Amino acid sequence: MMSWTQTQSRPLHSVPLTPPPSQIFSVLSTLCRMDVVNQLVAQGQFRVLKVPLGFIKVLEWFFAIFAFSTCGSYSGMFKIAVECKNRTQSDLKIEVEFEYPFRLHQEYFNAPTCKSENKEPIFLVGDYSSSAEFFVTIGVFAFLYSTAALSIYVFFFDKYKENNKGPLIDLGVTGVFAFMWLVSSAAWAKGLSDVKTATNPDEVITMIPACKEDENSCREVHDPVMSGLNTSVAFGFINLVLWVGNLWFVFKETGIIAPFMRAPPPQAKPAAPDAYAQQGAYEQDPYASNQGGYQPDYSQQGYNQEAQYGQGYGQQGAPTSFSNQM
Repeated sequence: MMSWTQTQSRPLHSVPLTPPPSQIFSVLSTLCRMDVVNQLVAQGQFRVLKVPLGFIKVLEWFFAIFAFSTCGSYSGMFKIAVECKNRTQSDLKIEVEFEYPFRLHQEYFNAPTCKSENKEPIFLVGDYSSSAEFFVTIGVFAFLYSTAALSIYVFFFDKYKENNKGPLIDLGVTGVFAFMWLVSSAAWAKGLSDVKTATNPDEVITMIPACKEDENSCREVHDPVMSGLNTSVAFGFINLVLWVGNLWFVFKETGIIAPFMRAPPPQAKPAAPDAYAQQGAYEQDPYASNQGGYQPDYSQQGYNQEAQYGQGYGQQGAPTSFSNQM
């Protein structure tokens, strides 16, 4: 380790003042990638993942992975034992392996003949690769389409709904995948049933010539584990339910059903009476009505009273004279 004095004593031209160009380029490229990612994240409409249209697509993405991975990555094995009359010729640990894509007619194991030390190859029966590969292919393409659809929902949802082309294409592709999941899941369920029959140790034992002789005994030691393949079939039908259910939510985005879901137009309300007419109605004299009510005749009564008062004053008059009163 160099001391401080040795470091100070080094000439300045030997100390690099700037980093090498390769390091600068790597730093700039990293910053550019970070800027692009930040812009995409800022422009993304992640709230679409909370609505049924986006949320179901996320479920389709996950279950498509589970479907093709549980089937495409499977490898199984079972064990059988062949015990010959001559113990030295027996084989009690025969392992038979098979895997995806289940071309069982290419899988074989060596079984004792119980007649000599030699062994003969025994091939399994059946080729079930078509249904298995078809199922896995649909799962892979469904995964890829779900990834592309989610990217469009998040970053280009406005263009997706522009001119109504995006929802129509999405509806058509979703319908195709729903049908393909139905066909592939049903075909793989039938293929799995045949695989289970072809790999049943009891069935395989019947193909060994030495096991057909009474002096020899054959038995199964270990059955194959098929839980992973059973799960793949279950995931296939779950994907079928998801894609069929997603048809409704994609169909709503097309706007085809929008005119039928509109509320009926409001009924025309009767026109309100004119304000001036209402005011005139309130200003009318209710006693002047011709219908019902007590209607005194002020003109006649008033004038009669005035006449009576006038008559009283006229009769009383002023006194004549004192002499007349005497």
